[in-house]
Amino acid sequence: MPDRKPLDEHAAASVRAYAADQRAKTDLLVSVLEDIAAHGYPAPETGVLWEDARDAHLERLAGEQPRVA
Repeated sequence: MPDRKPLDEHAAASVRAYAADQRAKTDLLVSVLEDIAAHGYPAPETGVLWEDARDAHLERLAGEQPRVA
């Protein structure tokens, strides 16, 4: 296995923050899927139209600071 180049403190903290964010998103998805498995699909009347969800998400993104992936 080739040697690894260590990250500086800032880069390591950024990677950890990204990993925590992704873990939180995954945990949320898992909880939704477990709820569907246990209780079935929610009634369509209780949901949010995908267009509304998309528009709200795009508004949130527009308000965020730019960042590099």
